[in-house]
Amino acid sequence: MKTRLTLSLATTALLAASLTACGSSSSGGSGGGSSAAASPMSSSAMSGSAMPSSGSSSSMGGGAMNASKPFGPACSSVPKSGKGSFSGMAQDPVATAASNNPALSTLVTAVKKAGLVDTLNSAPALTVFAPANSAFAKLPKSQLDAVLADKKQLTTLLTGHVVQGRISPDKLAGDHKSLAGTTIKVTGSGEKFTVDGNAQVVCGNVQTANATVYIIDTVLMGK
Repeated sequence: MKTRLTLSLATTALLAASLTACGSSSSGGSGGGSSAAASPMSSSAMSGSAMPSSGSSSSMGGGAMNASKPFGPACSSVPKSGKGSFSGMAQDPVATAASNNPALSTLVTAVKKAGLVDTLNSAPALTVFAPANSAFAKLPKSQLDAVLADKKQLTTLLTGHVVQGRISPDKLAGDHKSLAGTTIKVTGSGEKFTVDGNAQVVCGNVQTANATVYIIDTVLMGK
């Protein structure tokens, strides 16, 4: 698999600034749009900028939550109570919420290494395609270690899993522009979705205070 892991520090700073600017004017929806950007994922969040996407419609309301419940086979493994439960995650911003879910511990470690924690947590509205631990386990150890050791590459990889604005399940199918500038292609409907041709949504429509999360079983390598 080829990874597109090229991103200048200047572009990262510009995209992070754009996302901050977008946060001051979050509204009810973006007509078919998501944003492209990349920024550091430190101890509290992944960040990005607002760039319209060509194929999807996302709800931008920072605190609005979709009425439907989480779905997918892996949802049964989520704790029933406490900070890591669905109700607990809904109270915290996305990076903090993910840190309380044991199935996302590798992702959280990567987010901290990239310095994206605060950026993600402070974003007004995001959709995150979050690789489960099992997704990272599919990567050769040497490849994973190399990416984790390169902050610029890691930032690009991680922001390639994040879209500006909340995307509800009924709007999920289609093309969405990631904060890294890559295109995330989702096919499917109902409660069965495939991302970029080979990643399956194993627990979707998980709500946090500022994001809608779709947990996937394969790391997206960017296109």
